[in-house]
Amino acid sequence: MKAVVLAAGEGVRLQPLTFTRPKHMISVGGKPVLEHCLDAIKACGINHVIIVVHYMADAIRRHFGSGEKFGLKIEYVEQPSVLGTGNAVSVVEPFIEDDFVLVYGDLLFTQEALKRVLNLHDAKKPAATLAVVPVERPEDYGILELEKDGLVKRIVEKPARGEAPSNMANAGIYMFSTEIFEKTRKIKASSRGEWEITDAIQLLIKEGMSVFAVEIPRADWFDIGRPWDLLEANRWVLSRMKHEILGFVETGAHITGPVTVAETAHIRSGAYIEGPAYIGEYSDIGPNCYIRPCTSIGRKVRIGNACEIKNSIIMDGVHIGHLSYVGDSIIGENCNLGAGTITANYRLDAGTVKMMVKEKLLDSGRTKLGAILGDNVKTGINALLMPGVKVGNNCWIGPNVVVYRDMPPNTALFLKQDLEERRLS
Repeated sequence: MKAVVLAAGEGVRLQPLTFTRPKHMISVGGKPVLEHCLDAIKACGINHVIIVVHYMADAIRRHFGSGEKFGLKIEYVEQPSVLGTGNAVSVVEPFIEDDFVLVYGDLLFTQEALKRVLNLHDAKKPAATLAVVPVERPEDYGILELEKDGLVKRIVEKPARGEAPSNMANAGIYMFSTEIFEKTRKIKASSRGEWEITDAIQLLIKEGMSVFAVEIPRADWFDIGRPWDLLEANRWVLSRMKHEILGFVETGAHITGPVTVAETAHIRSGAYIEGPAYIGEYSDIGPNCYIRPCTSIGRKVRIGNACEIKNSIIMDGVHIGHLSYVGDSIIGENCNLGAGTITANYRLDAGTVKMMVKEKLLDSGRTKLGAILGDNVKTGINALLMPGVKVGNNCWIGPNVVVYRDMPPNTALFLKQDLEERRLS
């Protein structure tokens, strides 16, 4: 059996992080999202994977290669243009001979969730089987109308509030017979200008073929769509992974709860680390710093004296030298935060934090949300970033600057001040 993983999209809503990497290659819990996806597939006994790529495809190829070091055989198929999930499925037709698994590569899911799909498909032998998950906001998802026996009647994409036929959302985990390829050739572009796999599924139903849905627990699945979802995804992974301390921990450092310390990492005296947390290879933590729960720290990161990091993702090569606070934030690769840099993560009025996503101001629903920094950002001493701010790649933030709105890439922001010089008698 083969599994097809869709990983062609850019992830515009996750900018600035996706300016320099595909969304599938953003790390949570020490590994790219796509690697977690492949881990779940392999755990179900599927060792042959086809990854559909397009945006920054070389980054995916470089990381996974032939798949040998991951215990997989990986093939890559280029989607010439990102024209939707239906189009992505059509490009793998020459490589598929039998029933196959299809998953979206920006999802997190457990092996148990995928096994439910595999088991039902094996038992019923339908044209298609898909996972569904209960959601609180059906208007944000493709929602299924189901018969009592689990047969799918129809799929409604993002129904108007109050008009959803159920609260069961398409989870993006499927198993198909080869019948699906004929249907992908028949569908037309949606209003978004894309060829959707759900339209092909609808054709299967219309032509009298059986399509079954199987419910998976909400806790076994996580969808990443907006920047703050990455923080919850990181929590999701850290709470499930096996932790072990392999690196050098000096006397006087304190580690409590489930924490991974990579073999080449160094934890200095006075550091206090609360799990779940992940410390990557060649990272240097402390002395006298506080790493709070649900923090992931990448490779070759330096967290120095009197720093506090809370519920954040710190990517590779970041330097946070001393006297800084990073809370509920994501710091891109090779950023350098000057002494006293603060990411504010809580509004004075205790309201939920809003963030600009694709030129729309969205309510995150979170009362705690800090900043999102792209790669290679530098801050001067005592720089302050307000809740929900995004900073593009290669930006400079000068000393004592308060950043209260998003910064585009390659921008410098400095403070002008008037000084009065007086002579003292």
